[in-house]
Parts: sequence; structure tokens; C-alpha cells
Amino acid sequence: MRATRDISDRDDLDVLLRRFYGAAFADPLIGPFFTEIAGTDLEVHLPRITDFWERALFRTAEYGRDAFGPHAALHSARPLTAAHFGRWVQLWHATVDGLHRGPRAERAKAQGERIAVAMLRRLAGAEAATGGGGGTGDATGGGGRGFVPLAALRLRSAA
Repeated sequence: MRATRDISDRDDLDVLLRRFYGAAFADPLIGPFFTEIAGTDLEVHLPRITDFWERALFRTAEYGRDAFGPHAALHSARPLTAAHFGRWVQLWHATVDGLHRGPRAERAKAQGERIAVAMLRRLAGAEAATGGGGGTGDATGGGGRGFVPLAALRLRSAA
């Protein structure tokens, strides 16, 4: 399916998020965080995360949850690194690009990048999100093929 139109409503978000989480759950790097550590039930999680993205992109949904808390709990169980967030961003970009083109799609990708950098910074410290020492994560995304370097995202967002 070729991406031909922008994200326009909650139904588009539902399709987008189902496709994204299908890829994320199956991913060997980040999938275990969803399937083994958190034991995420997509049918329970999906309305909440759809509210989050609907609020972020359309300002039409209520989202009063703590988005950081569940990630902090995951990080306590198994540290989340720049490689994990880089992979999340890579899958998010690929999913959005595979379905949509337009200003909201671009905003969704930019928001995903900002969230990834902010979460990593809060969980592992500023150095992990900027590529400085600390040893908490490889800001290049683990040297793996196709990872989005979080330090590059930070620099791009500052430009």
C-alpha cells in the first residue's frame, strides 16, 4: 500500500498504531519489552495510546495518564538504552511513512523523536541521549544497521 494521504482521524491512528505495534512486538530488540517484561495486551493498550496520539496530533482527545511511569517501570526491570529508543523511532518512522504523507504524518514522526529523546534523557541521563560517556547506552543505536542515532535526532531538532 502506498502512502497517499495524511493522518486525518482516530481511525487512521488505530490502523497506524496496530501496524506499528505489530512490528514492535515482533522486533527482536524492543519486542521483549512489550511481550515479556510488560506483558502488553494490545487491545487494552491501544485505546490509551490512541488517545495520546489523538491529543498530540488533533488536540481532540483527553489524555491524563502518566506516560513516563510505565517506561520507568520497564527501565527498572531491564534498562532501556539509546539502541532501544532508536529502534522504536526507526519502526515509528517506517510505519508512518508506509501509510501516510502530509503535515500530520511529519508531526507524528517529529513528536516520536522528541518523546524518544526525552524518555531516554529522563531514564538514563542527558549523556545517554546526546552520545556522551556514561556507558548507559550506545547513542548510535548499537552500531546496528538502520538505527536512528538519538544524538542526531537531538541535533536535527535543535537546527
